[in-house]
Amino acid sequence: QVQLQESGPGLVKPSQTLSLTCTVSGGSITTNYYFWSWIRQPPGKGLEWMGAIAYSGSTDYSPSLKSRTSISRDTSKNQFFLQLSSATPEDTAVYYCARIPPNCGLVTYDYWGQGTQVTVSS
Repeated sequence: QVQLQESGPGLVKPSQTLSLTCTVSGGSITTNYYFWSWIRQPPGKGLEWMGAIAYSGSTDYSPSLKSRTSISRDTSKNQFFLQLSSATPEDTAVYYCARIPPNCGLVTYDYWGQGTQVTVSS
């Protein structure tokens, strides 16, 4: 059973960088053909795909967030990371990490973390 767990600060000041970690257990982030994604849900809004990192380490980002988003990984710890720069209150959301199974595009997920609330406020 694959499990994902998000962690990071729950409060970020405007203009700072929002940084989150997703720790994966029960499966390797380097297993062929799986992708690992970050998704968020602002209050009262739908889910927004932010980006993903592939088993190979390549990355893909939402065009609307690409200039501010970086996804990286530490294979030795089986973790992947989100950095969102120049945070604004509009980045306040519940942030999720999730696994994308092979050959399903980038918006189909089979395992999710429980989500972590991040508030951007001074």
